[in-house]
Amino acid sequence: MSAIPNIRIGQGYDVHAFGDGDHVVIGGVRVAHDRGVLAHSDGDVVLHALCDAILGALALGDIGVHFPPSDPQWKGADSRAFLRHCHALAGERGWRLGNADITVVCERPKIGPHAGAMREVIAADLGVPADCVSVKATTSEKLGFTGRGEGIAAQAVCLLVAV
Repeated sequence: MSAIPNIRIGQGYDVHAFGDGDHVVIGGVRVAHDRGVLAHSDGDVVLHALCDAILGALALGDIGVHFPPSDPQWKGADSRAFLRHCHALAGERGWRLGNADITVVCERPKIGPHAGAMREVIAADLGVPADCVSVKATTSEKLGFTGRGEGIAAQAVCLLVAV
């Protein structure tokens, strides 16, 4: 029998449609926008994707298992609480974040001006230096729902390291 590796990799993806509103929360940062998102919680696609990456690396299901949208206690919830919970689950099992790499897919709002603040927020919630967290963005070249400005998506990968 082979030894259990001292690293784990997880990946996550999330998407939300735009709806009425005047801002979106992305990576724990409130970003002014002419739309909001349709979501049960605050609809933070970055943190939801990162939670799914961490939970996937831990083989603990997905964010919906831990924070079901059918449960009214999560209505309007701050997704940073979700991230801190996932981080705690990792720590309880002997893992810590090595790094996370997150890509936001949208035409608007522009992510670049806010990426540094997002990295700082995420790093603080995970107890790691900001250089362990990457937040970047791309467009879908006007193709698909993100290209038509109907919504926003994010994908995340993370590396967990045994403590």
